[in-house]
Amino acid sequence: MARNKLTDTRVKSVAPGKYGDGDGLWLYVSKTETRSWVFIWIRDGRRREMGLGSYGRGTGQVGLAQAREKADEIRTILGRGGDPFAEMEERKGRLKPATFGEMAEEVLASKDGSWKNDKHRDQWGMTLRVYAKPLWKLPVASVSTDDVVRALQPIWKTKTETASRTRGRIEAVLDYATARGLRTLPNAARWKGHLDTILAPRQKLSRGHHAALPYAETPAFMALLRDQKGVSAKALELLILTATRTGEVLGAVWDEFDLEAGIWTIPAARMKAKSEHSVPLSKTALALVKAMPRLSGNPHVFPGLKDGKPLSNMALLTTLKRMERDDLTSHGFRSTFRDWAGNETSFPREIIEESLAHTLGSVEKAYRRSQAIERRRKLMDAWDGYNQPKPENVLQIPRKGAAQK
Repeated sequence: MARNKLTDTRVKSVAPGKYGDGDGLWLYVSKTETRSWVFIWIRDGRRREMGLGSYGRGTGQVGLAQAREKADEIRTILGRGGDPFAEMEERKGRLKPATFGEMAEEVLASKDGSWKNDKHRDQWGMTLRVYAKPLWKLPVASVSTDDVVRALQPIWKTKTETASRTRGRIEAVLDYATARGLRTLPNAARWKGHLDTILAPRQKLSRGHHAALPYAETPAFMALLRDQKGVSAKALELLILTATRTGEVLGAVWDEFDLEAGIWTIPAARMKAKSEHSVPLSKTALALVKAMPRLSGNPHVFPGLKDGKPLSNMALLTTLKRMERDDLTSHGFRSTFRDWAGNETSFPREIIEESLAHTLGSVEKAYRRSQAIERRRKLMDAWDGYNQPKPENVLQIPRKGAAQK
């Protein structure tokens, strides 16, 4: 087979693509014009690739002549039936190769300080550590398309959104390893023109509502929730009683609470609409907050295991799973509250929407200026009463058609 087809001049100038030097030696040029050497052979019907390093003349880089020397060594090993991965002289003295898991941890650490929020950080960590787990012990230099497909297939059709995000994060880890000089093969997790030819296209799903509990079942659910131990169960209970969002509850700090007035003021920076939101606390919600212990050095009402940190974003989902209700989401309880308030009470729509911190129309913004705290307190007291397990403790709930003062 012809060899030595390339020249240094051509290697330096060719556009992105793949270029053969002959008899198994290839030059790969990425879209960013990074140049790397790869040797390809077939044994027992299986295609194998070995990265030989990045093209160049600096430390750790491989020029055309050196790439040809490495290719000759591989051909000699193959000729006697050996394994180039084990027998290449430059590989024998190497330390244990970096694994995918080590690179994944480095990627997560490198992103510290740049996460959108704690939820974003936890999602990255969870997808890489759980769904990409089959890759963790593999040398990052040799992670193949088959390896990536085997990791993704169990969730590709059942958890489509999670699978798609996992693929993208695997791709990011492999790109990081390439940038570190620890990998020269093409990115095995690339979608367009690669995995999209192997895995079925992800179904585009319309954005639906978060899984919500029918409000008729909330009193029984709350009774079971109050039997649960731990900080996360208390956080979930407050979330339900106040109809707030997960991040708002988990990020709550003591300075936001006026316990004498029974008001929790969430600053604009922590609100989805970037507007300060005051939450009137019902009797049960206020008692729950007052009963939480204050930890020295941790300002959060619902502290996590790490010093100074709040509960993990996954904590509420873990509580639901422990209750065998992983069919629900914490955010879905806002829908439960909205359905109850709209169907079972005669509180004005703007009071209900303000309780949910939804953005109001121009006419309704007057309610936001005053925030109608006491009118909303009556609504939250009624919701609290509805969720009490004993009938004698249930407040009289204003019904449709009843006048509201």
